[in-house]
Amino acid sequence: MVYGKKHYFGVLLVLILVVGLIAGCGNSPSQPQENAGSTVLKVGASPVPHAEILEFVKPLLAKEGVTLEVVQFTDYVQPNLALDKGEMVANFFQHSPYLESFNKDHNLNLVAIAKVHIEPIGIYSKKVTQVDQIKTGDAIAIPNDPTNGGRALALLEKAGLIKLKDGIGIKATVQDIVENPKELKIKTLDAAQLPRSLPDVAAAVINTNYALEAKLNPGKDAIFIEDKDSPYANILVVKPEKANDPAVQKLVKVLTSPEVKKFIEDKYQGSILPAQEAITVK
Repeated sequence: MVYGKKHYFGVLLVLILVVGLIAGCGNSPSQPQENAGSTVLKVGASPVPHAEILEFVKPLLAKEGVTLEVVQFTDYVQPNLALDKGEMVANFFQHSPYLESFNKDHNLNLVAIAKVHIEPIGIYSKKVTQVDQIKTGDAIAIPNDPTNGGRALALLEKAGLIKLKDGIGIKATVQDIVENPKELKIKTLDAAQLPRSLPDVAAAVINTNYALEAKLNPGKDAIFIEDKDSPYANILVVKPEKANDPAVQKLVKVLTSPEVKKFIEDKYQGSILPAQEAITVK
């Protein structure tokens, strides 16, 4: 009987040790997962073209041991707020002037780590085919966020429709219009709503990503468009502490690769232009 108890406790001790070893292996999953190529990188993006570009790079990243998870957003506010809260590691939807304005307005410190492409903003219309056909008193819709709104007003000035206060540039608001010879009514709308506003206005200034979603071809459908040397490159953005994360740097590498350059050129046929450059965060 005593022998049976010793045998029982001996077996029990062995089982405890084995379970302990297994549990010990399971307490540090990050290193084995990284070695196995299972690092997951969650990135927020607007649907077109940002999410499309990210979907293209998924297999390229997989070869580098990173699984890319793309979370789509249809507005210009939530992606930065979600990034700041740590709900994702990076986002890809905006240009630098917008990021600078958003950081200031929301007291954030998000940083750009790569330039990827340029989306020339354009004036679109369902009612006229040339800018000079816009009539006195017509309504023109522009984005309601500060940087894209200023960019749109600068484009309207370049098209000869209005004149802005000297030197104001992309920081312009409607109040900075000093000459409006056709007495145009400038309406500010959420950027995502602009394509749907076309039946109700003479023209709208629409960001290329939303134009593409609405099946508008910037090269054919815009009645006036930014020059191809536009400085508004769309950027990959992170919190500063993630800038040198190995998985994030692998994403930078593929987004600035020749493969992505060719994808952008082939798929978008000039409506979106590659502008690839890694950015060092100091």
